[in-house]
Amino acid sequence: MKLFFDFFPILVFFLTYKFFGIYVATGIAIATSFAQLLFYWLKFHRIETMTLISCVIITILGGFTLFLHNDLFIKWKPTVIYLAFALAFLFSGFFSSQSLLQRMLGSSLKLSSAIWKRLNYIWVGFFILISGLNLYVAYHFSTNTWVYFKLFGIIGLTLIFLLAQGVYISKFVEADHNIKSQE
Repeated sequence: MKLFFDFFPILVFFLTYKFFGIYVATGIAIATSFAQLLFYWLKFHRIETMTLISCVIITILGGFTLFLHNDLFIKWKPTVIYLAFALAFLFSGFFSSQSLLQRMLGSSLKLSSAIWKRLNYIWVGFFILISGLNLYVAYHFSTNTWVYFKLFGIIGLTLIFLLAQGVYISKFVEADHNIKSQE
């Protein structure tokens, strides 16, 4: 459910774009982001940091898109978000003994500190790659192509990345399980 809720603004943006164009979709995306914040606050009495950051970024870049009637600003939004993720993952190890990824998944996966650190850097690289791909598509293709890339391309690449990461992690989890069963 949470995954759907996190992708809900993207889906609303896509559907609105298909029927009403980029500018109406941008306005709806801004409104949806605020609705998402309100929902989190009413349901959990807190607001997730990344949801807040995403709302601020879409409000600023979407606002420029609407005010200047230039869709390039909204096209920068995924790049800015993914670069923010990359920086958060990159610098998390400097401010804590655990990487951000380890803090997020450490309770469900038992991996060595070195593996967590490596995975964290792999995520940094992935976020930078996706940021660059988004800019490339934004500047070299039509808005329609960019919207499809944003929905299907980025989500598809993320799923492939998650599957590859699962295969990579399974080597270490399985090795850890085999060591424990031999003891």
